[in-house]
Amino acid sequence: MVINMNMKQIHYFLVVASEHQITSAAKLLYMEQPPLSYQIKQLEKELGTKLFIRKPHGLELTAAGESFRHYAAKIERLNLQAKEELTRTNDGTMGSLKIGIISSAAPQLNSPSIHQFTTYYPNVSFQVTDANTFKLLKQLKNGLLDLAIIRTPFNQQGLNTKNLASDQMTAVFNSKFYSLNEGVTLKELSQVPLIIYRRFESLLNDSFARHGIRPFYAVKCDDARTAINWADQGMGVAIVPERVAHLYSKQTIKTINYPAWQTKLVLAWSPNKNESPLLKRFIAAFSD
Repeated sequence: MVINMNMKQIHYFLVVASEHQITSAAKLLYMEQPPLSYQIKQLEKELGTKLFIRKPHGLELTAAGESFRHYAAKIERLNLQAKEELTRTNDGTMGSLKIGIISSAAPQLNSPSIHQFTTYYPNVSFQVTDANTFKLLKQLKNGLLDLAIIRTPFNQQGLNTKNLASDQMTAVFNSKFYSLNEGVTLKELSQVPLIIYRRFESLLNDSFARHGIRPFYAVKCDDARTAINWADQGMGVAIVPERVAHLYSKQTIKTINYPAWQTKLVLAWSPNKNESPLLKRFIAAFSD
């Protein structure tokens, strides 16, 4: 059975049930008695039962009315709660964000700005996906993520981006097997077996070729953490971003003296005319 009642009727019913009189209820509702009586009768008609009985001292709820008051109060409470939550969602103070993040960017979510954001907006929840840059880019472009914290280089076409931090490339190695000074040069790197993260191979090749150097890549892999693990075991010298090196290496880390070897952590999201207020607030929380 479909019941066609509205929130006004439910509110009117609750006020009459509380006042036990149409007259006083109408005053509280700032309306005339006849329209209020009509609405109550319509509600009873829709429910197929009497909600009130007349007594010398006023109106009393029937057994059905008592039962309905329980549900009516709950419906009104849920209606108010839904309105409040929708308002907060529209204001960007409530909701859920789907965030993709690479392993080396985890500290970015531990910044004072993000702590402040979660303090101001405790009703915001996060669904976090950990993966490499290219997997996160694919999910971002397929609409499976709201935004992602990823690392350059990558094709930024069709994306909005915001730079978060820059990293110089470093050399990671076990000092039991290799010895390099601070400010490692490309020439020095050409004299040791290198362990590289495959996505940086094109950048490295271009730089070495420009200086007429032919490096020896002992290991190529798809994760900077893997490169570091091999370097820590003495299998060669890993070339990885500084932030990654300090997060995961237990061995020696030296800065490479080549400014062009720089990579950035970037906040990326897809352009959308209907960008949610919550997403805008979160993006704004990151300082330039």
